[in-house]
Amino acid sequence: MFIYEKKLQYPVKIKNTNPKLASVIISQYGGPDGELGASLRYLSQRFSMPYPELKGLLTDIGTEELGHLEMIGAIVHQLTRNLTEDQIKTAGFDTYFVDRTTGVYPTAASGFPYSAASMAVKGDLIADLTEDLAAEQKARVTYDNILRLSDDPDVNDVIKFLREREIVHFQRFGEGLRLAKDKMNEKNLYFINPSFDK
Repeated sequence: MFIYEKKLQYPVKIKNTNPKLASVIISQYGGPDGELGASLRYLSQRFSMPYPELKGLLTDIGTEELGHLEMIGAIVHQLTRNLTEDQIKTAGFDTYFVDRTTGVYPTAASGFPYSAASMAVKGDLIADLTEDLAAEQKARVTYDNILRLSDDPDVNDVIKFLREREIVHFQRFGEGLRLAKDKMNEKNLYFINPSFDK
């Protein structure tokens, strides 16, 4: 069960509209390495985790990623509120605007809509935790790329916070992978000693 706290994990207060920047940042809403996929990945992986500590880790991080999804949505909304027709056309936001107006829709910066195909859930603790480590690094790189393209200090402040959380999640998943290896019976540690005969 989730309890919703009616405030963002970190404040989002964007003063200036910028639809061009919004069309890049939206990738962290519904892109291949975005917050929607991360939250669904972790909240789905937790069901097959054999250890309570790892179930808790995935639930904690998956829930936090939902909060990050909300923050990205707030950024995109604030960057696109009260746009004029000229701003829409000159920023190249017209193709998005035609289909979505200024609604926040899960899509990649490339325009490809969110697909669960980018979300990895294998049901194997080593495969899933290794995927989670990679996913956090891919999200961090996306935030790095956004920071390279953005000159808005209000946006950058929030993006830097989100980037830091990706690093923390990467560290926690690393701890989780070490915990999993410690708890697994060596005879079943198949990535070191593959033995499939019974």
